[in-house]
Amino acid sequence: MQKMIEAKEHNLAEVFKDTFLFQIPDYQRPYAWTTEETGELLDDLIQAMGDGDRMEPTPAYFLGSIVLIKEQHRSPSEVVDGQQRLMTLTILLCALRELSNSTEEKQHLDVYIREHGNIFSGAPACYRLSPRPRDRDFFRANIQDSEQMSAFVLRDPVGLSDPQENMLLNCRLVYQKLEAMTPESRRRLATFLIQQCYLVVVTAADHESAYRIFSVMNDRGLDLSPTDILKSNIIGKIPEERRDRYTLIWEDIEESLGRDRFRDLFSHIRMIYTKTKARASLSQEFREGVLKQVDGPEFIENVLAPYANTYQDISDATFESTHQAEWINAYLEHLTRLDNYDWIPPAILFFNRHRNNPAQIARFVQDLERLAYGLFLLRANINDRIYRYAQLISAIEQDADLFAQDSPLQLTDQECKAVLQGLDGPIYLQTRVRLPLLLRLDSLMSDAGARYDHKVISVEHVLPRQPAQGSEWLDSFPDPEIRDTWTHRLANLVLLSRQKNTQAQNYDFARKKEEYFKKRGIAHFALTSQVLSETEWDPDVLQRRQTDLIDRLAREWRLR
Repeated sequence: MQKMIEAKEHNLAEVFKDTFLFQIPDYQRPYAWTTEETGELLDDLIQAMGDGDRMEPTPAYFLGSIVLIKEQHRSPSEVVDGQQRLMTLTILLCALRELSNSTEEKQHLDVYIREHGNIFSGAPACYRLSPRPRDRDFFRANIQDSEQMSAFVLRDPVGLSDPQENMLLNCRLVYQKLEAMTPESRRRLATFLIQQCYLVVVTAADHESAYRIFSVMNDRGLDLSPTDILKSNIIGKIPEERRDRYTLIWEDIEESLGRDRFRDLFSHIRMIYTKTKARASLSQEFREGVLKQVDGPEFIENVLAPYANTYQDISDATFESTHQAEWINAYLEHLTRLDNYDWIPPAILFFNRHRNNPAQIARFVQDLERLAYGLFLLRANINDRIYRYAQLISAIEQDADLFAQDSPLQLTDQECKAVLQGLDGPIYLQTRVRLPLLLRLDSLMSDAGARYDHKVISVEHVLPRQPAQGSEWLDSFPDPEIRDTWTHRLANLVLLSRQKNTQAQNYDFARKKEEYFKKRGIAHFALTSQVLSETEWDPDVLQRRQTDLIDRLAREWRLR
């Protein structure tokens, strides 16, 4: 009788061999991993691999689980969950193959990417992973086929779909990081990846079984939260006559923050104590890293309760004091627009230590915002961010001078130059960066600062990405190279308080101002209102505007 559901641990030597052929169905969401997730995975693999000097065997590395529908031994397995990891691992294998200087190594790596077929057994040639049909040929031609990646990573992403752009940018990141390694290190990484990295492969015989597994694995509402486990562990050890008091404190905090933010608070506290990236479950690391330093009652009274109040003030931007509260909360609002919350642990620690000194908090939060936006604009990955904020937490604990030039709170001269260079580049292509940056810039241009309560805020190009033939845009920007240079830069971007109107995007400048910006009441943003004062839109206007916008940010963040 055929098993309906089976789960087994496989290393990548088994995952990318004859047992499995992976097919991403068309109904799956597009490839969505960015350089953030890919960079984190690669950094983690390199760190787990070690430096090659260790005497003991390298421990196995767990890559997570995937869910498949697999009906027969040789038929393609339909990927229900795990597309992002399988695609990214394939990119990594292809880059290792491309960068190898050995023909023999290339051939050995190639077998994990495609099967060449066998005329005697009748096995056809095929790729081990087939992306969604709409991206399949692109992925094969540029990544899976050998000797293509070195040229592919130099390609301009303009004109690519979002998933194809993600493929390109992830390839570029992986290729460049691996290229910087020695051939021996790449060889060790390939060996570690294939032999020591494991996936739990969950296979089901039909769609119904597969989606039942997928739902159970992803239904977080039914999971026992790590804070539930910790609550039992912490309060259960308190003498019974005192237990009700601490239970009430705990539950009041959880109710005030909400279940998700309560869990996040424990993650932030873990970071304050351990100053490292999480490697195991939150409950396990919390027991090891926090509760061995402070017992239950002391933790609830002197850590959990005050840190919860501070965390709520920070995350809601509702800090209160006799003076400078509005200033402090404005900077907290800027920080909450970023795509990560790694800055929160040092903020909790500093605010908690200096709650009665709002002037010191104001100075700190201004420089914390400068640092966080600097790392954000440099696209520092999670490992780099955590290392920097861990240094900052240590400096706060040691009462170091945080405003000295060599403090981890301060951007280095090299970082300032890199931020300026990034600001002058194609910001629009940095999908996670563009909206927070433009909102930050708009706040600098508003007389009394700016607060945004629009349900939808989008970023629009003034000069269209693809001007229509015969339009006035081609008269103002006759040189295609100059036009491409300006299209995605700061000077050409504005904010709209609604979704884009694709029909109006290619209007000539005068009509675009009238139809697109004025009639629909979009010019609430100072950044957008500036455009309405211009009578034409050409390279000279853009250069003037670009200089002005970058100068504003440079003054605010002390980049020069």
